[in-house]
Amino acid sequence: MSGEPRVKLPATARPGDVVRIRTLLGHRMESGFRRGDDGARVPRDIVNRFECRFEGELVFACDLAPAMAANPFLEFSARVERAGRFSFLWIDDAGVRTTATADIALADTGADAPAP
Repeated sequence: MSGEPRVKLPATARPGDVVRIRTLLGHRMESGFRRGDDGARVPRDIVNRFECRFEGELVFACDLAPAMAANPFLEFSARVERAGRFSFLWIDDAGVRTTATADIALADTGADAPAP
């Protein structure tokens, strides 16, 4: 189905921060409208669903269509209230599921540091 997914997000965030998340999946995204060298229609093979969850809770999802380019790149934002794990899921027409995870930690805010 695809190459290794790539996910980019900050390693740390403060509670309440909105972080930018970028994903890229190597996939040819065959629309089903193209004809091969033999004149036969090339079967459709696209990633049709993407989901991002934080500690099991859905934070972003979208359905993709044949007009989406090969190697779909998605960028979205999520508010982080605590440290945890983001999990990512791509599903294609054949039902193949590709997954990735990325952890985010809370940034040290310095609130516990002794006063000078």
